[in-house]
Amino acid sequence: MTQVDLSSEIGAALPYLRRYSRALTGSQTSGDSYAAATLEAVLADRSMVAEASGAKAGLFKVFHGIWVTTGAPTIDEDDGPRAAAQRHLQKLTTNSREALLLHTIEDFSVSEVGEIMQIGDDEASQLIDVARQEMADQISGRVLIIEDEAIIAMDLESIVADLGHRVTGVARTRDGAVKLGASDVPDLILADIQLADNSSGVDAVNDLLRELGQRPVIFITAFPERLLTGEKPEPAFLISKPYSEDQVRSAISQAMFFSSTETLKA
Repeated sequence: MTQVDLSSEIGAALPYLRRYSRALTGSQTSGDSYAAATLEAVLADRSMVAEASGAKAGLFKVFHGIWVTTGAPTIDEDDGPRAAAQRHLQKLTTNSREALLLHTIEDFSVSEVGEIMQIGDDEASQLIDVARQEMADQISGRVLIIEDEAIIAMDLESIVADLGHRVTGVARTRDGAVKLGASDVPDLILADIQLADNSSGVDAVNDLLRELGQRPVIFITAFPERLLTGEKPEPAFLISKPYSEDQVRSAISQAMFFSSTETLKA
């Protein structure tokens, strides 16, 4: 692979590294700091990526080298929802969340997860299974779905219910979402970006967060790279369309651990 090809592949993978890092930390700011440190390390020594099975896997492998060296970010506050989230995370099996995110959200194979985390395939597979169970057992709550396509909304309702959460309602428009959120306050919001009346799911979420206060949000979009530039406030949790059930389940479990998602500007 030429230097030009390698740079192009790294550039294409960078938005997804931001997504992964944000989901891992629960914060755009902290996640992007880890992504920036990874890019700096790669620019200093591109062989770390060039020698991997693929540029994307190599980029994530460099990230993990930094992640395990520095340790997961800690919360200074003695109380509050973010601190509570970190206490939940500390109860999980070491490396299990990382393995689950890599496999379900970033779509790496079990073998690639092992390569990135520098563990064997069997251990990677076991960590993924453990994470699914541990996170499913930890937290349940109320979920508001903002989705204008009826079939997708029904699918999301089913996934949410199977995880043990209660769906507070399904909104198809910005105004409908605000009304539903006010009548039955959700613990988590699952929102499509483009809604039926050409209103924005981003605007709907921002309206809700202004009214209800901070809470985890998962955005769904067919163009995730547009929301992962690092140039403005962007979501910590993001699912790409078309999505798999496993991706939705994993994202909901991850997001429930965090009480705040930085909002988007329209």
